[in-house]
Amino acid sequence: MVYRAFGTPDAEASARRLAAIARERGLLLLVGADAGLAGRAGARGVHLPERLAYRAGAVRRMRHGWIVTAAAHSARAAHLALRAGADAVVVSTAFESRSASAGRSIGPVRLAALARGLRGPVYALGGITNKTARRLKDAGLVGLAAVEGLIRT
Repeated sequence: MVYRAFGTPDAEASARRLAAIARERGLLLLVGADAGLAGRAGARGVHLPERLAYRAGAVRRMRHGWIVTAAAHSARAAHLALRAGADAVVVSTAFESRSASAGRSIGPVRLAALARGLRGPVYALGGITNKTARRLKDAGLVGLAAVEGLIRT
């Protein structure tokens, strides 16, 4: 679970509540782009936007045991993030999405090619539903996790 506070005045209180909920439910909470907030809230790590992915290794060295993920909107960005020390990349936008920040969708075939060319875990974000998750599976993306939606079989 990624909490993106975006400067919300009550970000720390919200992050602490989310961290407690995550622990109770056996989930991991990452805080978007703010290692200080993540530390104060007791999160398990951070999720870096693509523009900050180069910091992944430094964050991991500062906070041993943390999970550091990074957003990627291209194969190049995904390679750079993993090379910089990210534990995983979150590639978006996998499918058409109603999200205001969603870019042009990659689709299952290009996403599969991108994932196969990387040396690290890849998570798909954007437009993930039961139907589109099956399309990822059908494209041979074994091991690719869908972070939006829930696959029910």
